Amino acid sequence: MPLYEHVFISRQDLSNAQAEGLVEHFSTVLSDNGGKVVESEYWGVKTMAYKINKNRKGHYAFLKSDAPSAAVQEMERLMRLHDDVMRVLTIKVDAHEDGPSVQMQKKDDRGERRERRPRD
Repeated sequence: MPLYEHVFISRQDLSNAQAEGLVEHFSTVLSDNGGKVVESEYWGVKTMAYKINKNRKGHYAFLKSDAPSAAVQEMERLMRLHDDVMRVLTIKVDAHEDGPSVQMQKKDDRGERRERRPRD
């Protein structure tokens, strides 16, 4: 089955438990339609670059799934209909990376930045 990564943003006025409940809800939608969630991460409340539906912040969640396209389409359809979900992004990938996502890694674990060029 194809591998997918999903990121969705839910409204800022939800509690952490409600936001994590959305992750579980959409995970069950995938599993009910023949897919499975390989890993899920709750990234917490983050400030967005611009307002979405009068919200400056949102609860970010990340799912790695192994599911048929019909299951992913059904999950995305239900996400669009859900009042608490503001944005959804789904990407098809060749392979899932091992370990936590970049958002969950400590800054020390990400590696060094390269040196800046001197200005002319």
